[in-house]
Amino acid sequence: MTAFACHRGPWPGLFLAFACTVFAGASNTAFATEPVPASAAGGMVVYLDQAKIVKLPERTATLVIGNPLIADAVVQPGGVAVITAKSYGATNLVALDRNGATLSDHSIQVVGPADRVVVVYRGIDRETYSCVPNCERRITIGDTAGYFTANLGQLGAFGSQVQGGGAAPAK
Repeated sequence: MTAFACHRGPWPGLFLAFACTVFAGASNTAFATEPVPASAAGGMVVYLDQAKIVKLPERTATLVIGNPLIADAVVQPGGVAVITAKSYGATNLVALDRNGATLSDHSIQVVGPADRVVVVYRGIDRETYSCVPNCERRITIGDTAGYFTANLGQLGAFGSQVQGGGAAPAK
């Protein structure tokens, strides 16, 4: 993650445009398509707002997350689990069989976003932009309340439009 301090005036917009240009030429990130086996040592890193597929013992019937505010998990048949990062921090994942016996215990570390992020500070106000390939607003924990709420409201309205087939909202 990259953080920048900006002052009022024309410079924040110009600076953001410059940062987007710099990040547009950055290297590409490769994504794994196969589940990652959960090692006996047990540690895994998951990027904020992303999911990771892990292979657990096939007898896994129940997953327990130590702190569900940090990560969430769902078990699929055959011991495949999907771990979704929700907030920064560390927690653990315990896999249980149908009898309640512990099959595995893994630590999960949720870290900042993996994409190109620009953080703009205007005094104490913070705004976050995802710059892949163009800089767009991003909802990130720690952003100024007004900026965060406005982005979340727009995303919710967009989601409602998508689910409603693009129909105009009822009045």
